[in-house]
Amino acid sequence: MNRSHHTDTSATAKFATVDADRLRRTGFPEVILGSGKTEQQVSQLAREIFAEAGFVLITRSTRKAYLSVLQQVPTAQFVESCGAIWADDRQPNHLHDGVTIVCAGTADLPVADEAALTAQLMHCRVTRVNDVGIAGIHRLLERRADIEDATAIVVVAGMDGALPAAVAGLVHAPVIAVPTSTGYGTGLEGYAAMLTMLNSCAAGVSVVNIDAGFSAGYQAGTIAKMAGRLFDTYSVRADE
Repeated sequence: MNRSHHTDTSATAKFATVDADRLRRTGFPEVILGSGKTEQQVSQLAREIFAEAGFVLITRSTRKAYLSVLQQVPTAQFVESCGAIWADDRQPNHLHDGVTIVCAGTADLPVADEAALTAQLMHCRVTRVNDVGIAGIHRLLERRADIEDATAIVVVAGMDGALPAAVAGLVHAPVIAVPTSTGYGTGLEGYAAMLTMLNSCAAGVSVVNIDAGFSAGYQAGTIAKMAGRLFDTYSVRADE
């Protein structure tokens, strides 16, 4: 698809300045945060970004906004669990392996779903490991092969937030920890989990913001893509 950069003179220009060059610079177009925007603003932004990039991602949105986006981008889809709207008309010729997303409990799934969708839009194959919180550590150990094969691991957990350290102690891959706001009063809507993750005694753990599934999925996808690029480079050199 032939897409040219242009200066928008439509209604979009009255409330936003779309970064049309971001896809070229970073490999991923501007992502729309649906929260705080009207349905009309979300749909107009989605139309413009989709026209430029061939795909679009809107996070933290609503079904009403999705129905509005459908009028502008007929192939759009909605992920109810995390409120994500997305559309993608690209035909990838290669998918990157190595992203695994580990989720502590069912209540953490919306954040894990956001991370998985983000990595998939970065053309990554995603392995899901759900409901393996440390209250039943045997569940994690039963899926050990899945996490040991990963290039980048996203670990999503609320409550005490201890799962990322447990995973990091078993693998060589970097672990991207996502604290969630799941939990009771002293969990402080995710702050307790975040502090636990920041104080992990296991090496190789980095921490994103509370409930930031997109950030974690993006980091994991970037790591997998870079690892694939390095592998391809060394493979070519070995064949020379």
